Amino acid sequence: MKVLVTGGEGLLGNNLIRELLDRSFEVGVLLQKKEMPTLGLDGLPLHRFYGNILDEESVRNAIKGFDVVIHLAASTQVNPPKDKKITEINVLGTKHVVQACLDFHLKRLIHVGTANSFAPGTLEQPGTEENEYTGQSYGLDYFDSKYSAQQLVLESVKNHSLNAIVVNPTFMIGPFDTKPSSGTLLLSLYKKQIPFCTPGSKTYIAVKDACIAICNSIEMGRSGQCYILGNEHYTYQGFFQLVSSSLGFSTPQLILPAILIRSYGHFNTFLSKITRKTPVLSKEMARLACENHCYSGEKARKDLKMPHTPLSVAIKDCFQWFEENGYTSKN
Repeated sequence: MKVLVTGGEGLLGNNLIRELLDRSFEVGVLLQKKEMPTLGLDGLPLHRFYGNILDEESVRNAIKGFDVVIHLAASTQVNPPKDKKITEINVLGTKHVVQACLDFHLKRLIHVGTANSFAPGTLEQPGTEENEYTGQSYGLDYFDSKYSAQQLVLESVKNHSLNAIVVNPTFMIGPFDTKPSSGTLLLSLYKKQIPFCTPGSKTYIAVKDACIAICNSIEMGRSGQCYILGNEHYTYQGFFQLVSSSLGFSTPQLILPAILIRSYGHFNTFLSKITRKTPVLSKEMARLACENHCYSGEKARKDLKMPHTPLSVAIKDCFQWFEENGYTSKN
């Protein structure tokens, strides 16, 4: 079977492509530009296509001849919070992918969304796929556009008989974080760049577990359904403690009150408008860091046979890869 991945340069893409190859799929990847670095993909036996998902013709040229598309390409930008390019990439790009899948009668589209497309829950009562979207209150085009893209896919299932499911990852950690993305948090803790904890919580997953669930969804899962990919819930203080015990260096344990964190975020956002520099902590991200954003992965564990690797293992794998590839220099 031939599987195309759109946007495979990041943490999830690098690990997902390896899982697909390990399962002996013939794998293609749609990348933006030939000159862009693809450290994690170098040397892998892939069909490489180059183009922009905003260019409908390049999307069609890549998808034609494949059996399954895993649509991963997206803008995850949160600074600035409002940017029409985010919506274009996440919504119009998805529309191009959906239309090509319909026109070429693909066996399945797997759309990679975000758990933020559902209202979150707490450590004791995590949110599920049944929760309505409430992310519009944050004023982030990223949240809104990913939800809109998800709805576009689900509407195409309902109205045009597209065979598609949506997977909704939580915070992923693991190796091959080339940019880096989520691993930036580990590097910042290692380099003593984070002096305190925020009072919120969130759900985490080893990226390899997410990849196994996504690959399983080629054959498993019900068309028109969403599946949250998440395994372990921690407060930020609890996560920092886990990082410390897993990697052997100290992490901050002081929790600052939410009012201080949010005030700091507002100040940074105001300052960024004057300096035109990206804020250290924006008001939107400060709010998120003070809230509970926990989600249940029970549905994915049941329907997609998603495994549960201890998060401590994922933390060690991520940091070891950083060490081996020169990311841990404190200079």
